[in-house]
Amino acid sequence: MNYELNNSENTVKISTHENSEKAFSFAGIYQNLAEFLSDEELISSQAISDELGRKWMKIYEKYRSDLLENRLENSLEYQIQKHIEGALISPIIVKLGMSGMFHKYFMEASFSADEFHKNPGCFEQLLEALAELGWFSRKGRNFQFTETGLFFARRASAYGVTVSYLPMFAKMENLLFGRANEIREVEMGEEEIHVNREMNVWGSGGAHSTYFKVLDEFIIEIFNRPLDEQPKGILDMGCGNGALLQHLYDVIESRTLRGKNLDEHPLFLVGADFNKAALKVTRANLVKNDIWAKVIWGDIGNPKRLAEDLKSDYDIQLEDLLNIRTFLDHNRIWEDVEAGQRKSTSTGAFSFRGKRLANNEVEENLLQHLKKWTPYVEKFGLLVIELHTLPPQLTAENLGKTAATAYDATHGFSDQYIVEVDVFHRICKEAGLNPDGNLFKKFPDSELATVSINLLKK
Repeated sequence: MNYELNNSENTVKISTHENSEKAFSFAGIYQNLAEFLSDEELISSQAISDELGRKWMKIYEKYRSDLLENRLENSLEYQIQKHIEGALISPIIVKLGMSGMFHKYFMEASFSADEFHKNPGCFEQLLEALAELGWFSRKGRNFQFTETGLFFARRASAYGVTVSYLPMFAKMENLLFGRANEIREVEMGEEEIHVNREMNVWGSGGAHSTYFKVLDEFIIEIFNRPLDEQPKGILDMGCGNGALLQHLYDVIESRTLRGKNLDEHPLFLVGADFNKAALKVTRANLVKNDIWAKVIWGDIGNPKRLAEDLKSDYDIQLEDLLNIRTFLDHNRIWEDVEAGQRKSTSTGAFSFRGKRLANNEVEENLLQHLKKWTPYVEKFGLLVIELHTLPPQLTAENLGKTAATAYDATHGFSDQYIVEVDVFHRICKEAGLNPDGNLFKKFPDSELATVSINLLKK
């Protein structure tokens, strides 16, 4: 398809081209797969039951011959083959990962099906299917990971975030043609129905660990400054399961000047999250690891209230802390704005509760959002890991080389607002928050960057 966006006129033009008819002719191939991906047990369960295993084997057999056929890598048929393989395998990867299959015990030695599953007969069939796809080699009753299998196993958590949105994709017909807002209409305190949050947190914790390590150089520089020039502590907005706070505490304690002086200069750690269940998990994990920290409910779109609650509950000033968040600013709750004369340069596609948003409005909304935080980050800056989109044409030219297709789908349909790296930086500067060029990192370090790490300074 051709996709033409005109931000000046706020129009989007979509048209077919010479490859469209052929591509659309393959639509029927996805019918059985789409029905399977909407299966309630597949969506909600964490483990692979006998019944789910049988369902998966049934759908695998339908696609088996196509999946095992050699295709030309640049062909449309190859693209569809890998698309189907990914959609079929991804939920299984995640369930195996969450239930412990990718522990070193299994990854570094051969194993039999009965070492992992209470019904080895059914599970063995699944392992045999994965062996056909190159994940395992088999000797007698035992399986052993191949290099291909290890490659995917080590990235299981990266699939967790995308797979966690299956509840939303199962409602795609309603999202596109019905009442799109229904899937997000839940009362305060109720569980979300568009995403499996436990799976999302599990996936995020593993997938984001790479970026957490890159944060170390930021943290070490800040907490190696003279003690009277350091923040009193750290606030992690959107703390999830507390993994980042735990990691940062370990880094500060073992590798910085502050770590050598914690008795005289204690480190105040604060985990804030909109999700009350996440706060419970954070508190439990930090206590388990003997790390003293405060946890508090917070909305990234309302730093004023957060500052007031911190002061009244703990006598801590928000501006005395180093504020950190990871993959959160794009997930702010939408507030209507007047875009004025703004002309967006973003190529993203955005909506809120089923209503299309103009890109000019999205940029202005981001600006107003960042301005709310500016008074609280003037001392020590704002440390942000953020997710980004890519121009559609660039994504189309690099299918299989970028995760942008997954991000645009999961975030676009769930009312999240990811913009390009350069757009994000431009809006930050408009808000008076300048990215530190010496510390800026992007992943991958190319025009395909979909993740950036920034220290924003007043």
